[in-house]
Amino acid sequence: MTGTKTTGPNILILMVDQLTGTLFEDGPAAFLHTPNLARLAERSQRFSTCYTGSPLCTPARGAFMTGCLPSRTGIYDNAAEFPSHWPTYAHYLRRAGYQTSLSGKMHFIGADQLHGFEERLTTDVYPADFGWTPDYRKPGERIDWWYHNLGSVVGAGVAEITNQLEFDDEVANQAERKLYDLARGHDGRPWSLTVSFTHPHDPYVARPQYWALYEDCPALAPRVGALPYADLDPHSRRLYQANDQAAFEVTDQDVARARRAYFANVSYLDAQIGRLLGVLERCGQAEDTAILFLADHGDMLGERGLWYKMSFYEGSSRIPLMIAAPGLGSGRIDAPVSQLDVLPTLAALAGVPDDQVLPIDGESLLGLAGGGRRETPVLMEYAAEGSYAPLVSIRDGRWKFNACELDPPQLFDLESDPLELTNLAEAPEQAARVEDFRRRVAERWDLAAFDAQVRESQARRWVVYEALRQGRYAPWDFEPRQDAAERFMRNHMDLNVVEERQRVVGRG
Repeated sequence: MTGTKTTGPNILILMVDQLTGTLFEDGPAAFLHTPNLARLAERSQRFSTCYTGSPLCTPARGAFMTGCLPSRTGIYDNAAEFPSHWPTYAHYLRRAGYQTSLSGKMHFIGADQLHGFEERLTTDVYPADFGWTPDYRKPGERIDWWYHNLGSVVGAGVAEITNQLEFDDEVANQAERKLYDLARGHDGRPWSLTVSFTHPHDPYVARPQYWALYEDCPALAPRVGALPYADLDPHSRRLYQANDQAAFEVTDQDVARARRAYFANVSYLDAQIGRLLGVLERCGQAEDTAILFLADHGDMLGERGLWYKMSFYEGSSRIPLMIAAPGLGSGRIDAPVSQLDVLPTLAALAGVPDDQVLPIDGESLLGLAGGGRRETPVLMEYAAEGSYAPLVSIRDGRWKFNACELDPPQLFDLESDPLELTNLAEAPEQAARVEDFRRRVAERWDLAAFDAQVRESQARRWVVYEALRQGRYAPWDFEPRQDAAERFMRNHMDLNVVEERQRVVGRG
């Protein structure tokens, strides 16, 4: 059966990597030099309290694209296969009549490197095979060749070009070219273009012109300094060990330089996004295009002495989310929401009927944007490197409850304790609340079964990966295709027709 055809707006999705939502509570923080994102925020619905589905790249992106948590899709970690049978927002939009394209990172694992996109404009920045599979059978083992360490922190600084900058330059260039091609209107369908950058993900290295913007930045020190190892919760201790933090002496200057480079790379992203928004404006498509800006997960940036992601603390799990769309209006929405809500929101924007979207873990944000209420709590999961068993989290109103079969629970009142300094799970006056959250966790998750599923998946992948690395290796990494015989001017084309078809007059 073919889905309902749409007359919905064009859709531009701008995704960045490891950008903490604590910097975007109402658009970009005042100290950030991000004029393009600031202008976008002014005309957007700004979701101040949005959470990732899972605080790591591949499971977060799986949640973003499917609207479902890792425990349902099996996308547990950065080497877990994205099953081809899971519908993504690209599938729903394409089924409704959209042309769908991707420029940049999505960290798909497996032989299917499209997942509903008709076209990918670049390869990915990370490998597509099972090589980064963690192993719950060996708790505490560091897989040194791919696990994070603090080299990105002590090595932070300035460079004109890096591996990551080269990738994001290409992402922006290909996306800009695609937007011009879409403006030509040769394909009458509405379009959806996802542009996914790898910055400000570590390594914390920035170009000089953006580094210079933050010489006197007031935010170069974390709000909560490094805590003694003995004072860390069990999962933070595991992350400390997984990141090999004892092997590095991190000074206050190292922390300041890492944070400065991170902020500088946010400004670099702002410049690339400004290029793309400029094409929409100049080609007369801005008013007919819905724009979403979000990240996959956050970064602790030295808060509590923790770096990168992989935890449910706000720095790691909060992400920015801004939506500007025709007729949607603008404003700040403080109700907790989820990355899982993006798929149903995109479907609603595109006019896909509710009964054509299969059951998922998210809900459309258009009701909240129209003044409605959210009825369900926000859920998160984590079952990847640095963990020894799955962790789950519920954010409901002002409360966040974290649970793991290996650890004591955590309960935080984020209204009175936004920095999560006081775990209330043992407070006598919170006993009934903790018991209620325990009940809700048990109703939503069978943690023992979840753990068994993760272990089985890991064990299978270790066998497959080790087998496929023997003999002739056939990589799954995406290879962009470009037909040079159909570009610019060739002798099977009429020069007059080419010149007319490829011209966009634009505005002003």
